[in-house]
Amino acid sequence: MIELDEWQKEILNAKGNIILASGRQVGKSTIISMRDAEYAATNPKKSVLIISATERQAEELFIKVLTYLTDNYRHLIKSGKERPTKHVIRLKNGSIIRCLPTGVAGVGIRGFTIDRLTADEAAFIPEQVWTAVTPMLLTTGGDIVLLSTPHGKQNNYFYDRYKNADNTFKVFHVNSEEVIKNRKISKNWTELQSVKALEHLEREKRKMTKLQYAQEYLGEFVDDLRQFFSNKLIENCCIMKRREQFVPARYYLGMDIAGMGEDESTFEIMDKIDNENFVQVENIVTTKTYTTETSQKAIELMKIYKFRRIGVDDNGAEFGVFSELLRDENTRQRVQSLNNARRALDRDETKFKRLLKEDMYFNLLALMEKGKIKLLDDDELILSLKSIQYEYVTKENEATRLKIFGVYSHITEGLIRAAWLCYQDKSLNIWAR
Repeated sequence: MIELDEWQKEILNAKGNIILASGRQVGKSTIISMRDAEYAATNPKKSVLIISATERQAEELFIKVLTYLTDNYRHLIKSGKERPTKHVIRLKNGSIIRCLPTGVAGVGIRGFTIDRLTADEAAFIPEQVWTAVTPMLLTTGGDIVLLSTPHGKQNNYFYDRYKNADNTFKVFHVNSEEVIKNRKISKNWTELQSVKALEHLEREKRKMTKLQYAQEYLGEFVDDLRQFFSNKLIENCCIMKRREQFVPARYYLGMDIAGMGEDESTFEIMDKIDNENFVQVENIVTTKTYTTETSQKAIELMKIYKFRRIGVDDNGAEFGVFSELLRDENTRQRVQSLNNARRALDRDETKFKRLLKEDMYFNLLALMEKGKIKLLDDDELILSLKSIQYEYVTKENEATRLKIFGVYSHITEGLIRAAWLCYQDKSLNIWAR
């Protein structure tokens, strides 16, 4: 049994509607999963629904609930034909726990009657979803549990509930610094873990802007951080379905590469319909892959799509993939370095143009605003676009600069490269459609 922080104990014992706004990696999903599991196990015939903007996020919390039940209430978990699945846990006391992604409008989660609604990363769930899910609690008098790291204040159901003007929620605010500094040393939290965590926070504080750090680790709702792609723009552009069969065309691949670990590598494939109109046909995400595996995936995709260009960064972990693609006979003439390094305007490098990264972001934004690009109706893609934020950073004796970042930016980083390659290649389209 893990040693809980005092704030976690308070949440575990709290009744009614709860909202938890926090910095990252404090243990919010751990305590909420315990709370949901205890509720279902100790209260017969209850229905709990766990939602998030994407299936992956909903499943992460759901798995923690199942793990807690397996460790503490194994005898209650049904087996055989009614054994747990990826989306449903049935208990012998009649309680049931489900997890579902909300999508853009919550269409797939209508129709349930529930006793508790738990929304993970609630700040990223679209506004129209709440209209679909909150009526599920009408006849049961059930509870709502909202947990998330903040994501600005604009048009945000999570922020509106956090303000708690009608006093219907018990509000918890937890920041990562306080949690790490105050967490007791125990079997599950060693002195070494504490030291490493504090060192990590110091590195992040140096790397991030003050506003970015305030949002991600202090759990603050920051006025001056803005969403780069508006919700309405995302809704208008993310309308495409994946093709049922392969169509010969002019394809471009944008990649964002992660090292071995939790971060994701993405492969974004774009079809150039003509010199001004582009359509995304695939979004592929891999996790915990070596650079050789990522390179091989790109080579395999090359054999299928015959890409005109492949855009990849050549910095850090990306350099290994870039080098592999340069060596392979199928990709060496197609791969192009699209990194985020600044580009000098003059020889003494006293002036600089915008970062290439910013150019690529504004290119995608312009294409979306002009209706020149259509993107997949894909939950992970939509979440990535929604997560992109920006701020203008001013330092003493330095020019003001634009900072673009996102918690789930990997897919968008691949997408901006694919769109950039499509836009920059002005050669004649020879494909008959």
